[in-house]
Amino acid sequence: MYQIVSKKALNPTVTKMDIYAPYVAKKALPGQFIILRVDEDGERIPLTIAGYDREKGTVTIIFQIVGAGTELLNHKNEGDFIPDFVGPLGRPTHTDGLKKVCVVGGGVGCAIAFPVAKALHEQGCEVTSIIGFRNKDLVILEEEFKEVSDNFFMMTDDGSYGQKGNVCVPLNEMLEKGETFDEVITIGPLIMMKFVCAATKPYGVKTIASMNPIMIDGTGMCGGCRLTVGGKMKFACVDGPEFDGHEIDFDEAMSRSRTYAEFEARERETACNLFKKVVE
Repeated sequence: MYQIVSKKALNPTVTKMDIYAPYVAKKALPGQFIILRVDEDGERIPLTIAGYDREKGTVTIIFQIVGAGTELLNHKNEGDFIPDFVGPLGRPTHTDGLKKVCVVGGGVGCAIAFPVAKALHEQGCEVTSIIGFRNKDLVILEEEFKEVSDNFFMMTDDGSYGQKGNVCVPLNEMLEKGETFDEVITIGPLIMMKFVCAATKPYGVKTIASMNPIMIDGTGMCGGCRLTVGGKMKFACVDGPEFDGHEIDFDEAMSRSRTYAEFEARERETACNLFKKVVE
């Protein structure tokens, strides 16, 4: 069993938890993920590791409440336990030799982007961070990003905070002015990552995208997380989750993700109704 040692709401739909999992914390690296279950009969939920403390033995996860599983997880409180917490899984972010990187995060994807930006900063890399949200109420991790960034851009779609526009606005401006990067690393909604990769491709800037499709077993056996990368089938759980963004078939990935959206919404509504009955 794994204890929840802290819990904090970052915005109305995003929650941060620290889980006591010393063996996972000991091996965790930026870019990797875990798979947990809220109860013994529950679904397996893949979540990218948002941080870790090897001395305390804790692993930080940040999740958006989108389906029944994350709804159930969000009803857990500090001091509660979860039965399964497996990891670290996947390949860690490659940072060796990088001197100048632009990290582009969107929405809850910023929870994944932050440990990458932090690791790059700690190795002496010049980090430019661009993070974007729909509006001010959904902003997370602003101060944390500022602490590890040499250059920082905050974007909101409606202009209610920071600059108005999406993350591609400052990225395009920098590239058009001749700014160069060893890599651009993008993590967030599929449509955002698609346009980030489209923006960098004409300039020949290597761009890495972190893919987080539906996963079940986390070992490549189920095939649920398959993607087409460079015309070949890849599995996000074992071959990724990070891939060359210029080779990803984003349209296919978006089509597959929509297949489960209605199901997740329906299951979450069922879970919410059950909690309401318990409260009543």
